Order: sequence, then structure tokens, then C-alpha cells
Amino acid sequence: MNQYELKTTDPSETYQFAARLAERLMPGDIIALEGDLGAGKTTFTKGLAKGLEIRKTVNSPTFTIIKEYKGRLPLYHMDVYRVADSLEDLGFDEYFEGDGVTVVEWAHLIEDQLPAELLTIYLYHLGNEERKMVLVPKGNRYEQLCKEIF
Repeated sequence: MNQYELKTTDPSETYQFAARLAERLMPGDIIALEGDLGAGKTTFTKGLAKGLEIRKTVNSPTFTIIKEYKGRLPLYHMDVYRVADSLEDLGFDEYFEGDGVTVVEWAHLIEDQLPAELLTIYLYHLGNEERKMVLVPKGNRYEQLCKEIF
């Protein structure tokens, strides 16, 4: 399995990378975001929203679990950190199979509900504003997407 790495030196670079990635996204694409608190998951998602031409302010859906935004493609932004039981049926598959792009923060917590093919992005806090992103594509669609963006 290939993986792709990128270092950024400030939040604007993370944001811009995500915006460029979003320009290539299609309906049904799924991005799993992993990283500690403050690693840049929400900044990344805001950049995706920009690339999807979403004008509404994007913030973390920590207490609502799912927020939906309208743009060139709908964005389904999930934060599953507070999901008590990964086997609980919250209708995630309807989003995964929907007409938009799904972003799942803390995706490992519902790993058994995730589709087999997706793009997982690990964000690491290296110090001050510096971050490292590691993109791990699962499936031909996501492998091609990574080759295009890199």
C-alpha cells in the first residue's frame, strides 16, 4: 500500500493543500482524518470546504456528530469522537453512499462501519505551526487521486 507525505509550516498551507485536493473530489468520496487534538483536522476540512465552493463557515461537529454543507458538492463533516458505540446505527452508510464528499474525524472509532475504499489522512503536530500529513489511499480511486495531487 502506497502512502504520500507532505509537511506544512503553517495552517494556511494545510488549508491550501486541502482546497486543491477538493477540486478533484467526486460524489461518494470519503476522507478519514486522524490526528491528535490541534493537529489540523478542522483546518484541513475548512480547506476542503473552500475547494468545494462552500461559503458557510465550517467548524467541528463535535457535539452534533454530523454537519452538512452545500457547495459544488455537498460536504458531510462527521466528528465521531463522542460516538459511544461503534456498532450503533447512526446511518453513516447513507452519507458514504450519498451524492457528496464525506469527511470523518476520528474515523478509527467507527472503523467497522467505514467502506473498504477511502482516503485516510493522518495529521501530525511537529511543533509550533509545522504539521506532517500522511495520505494512505485504499482503492484505485484514491490511489489515482493521490498521484494526481502529488
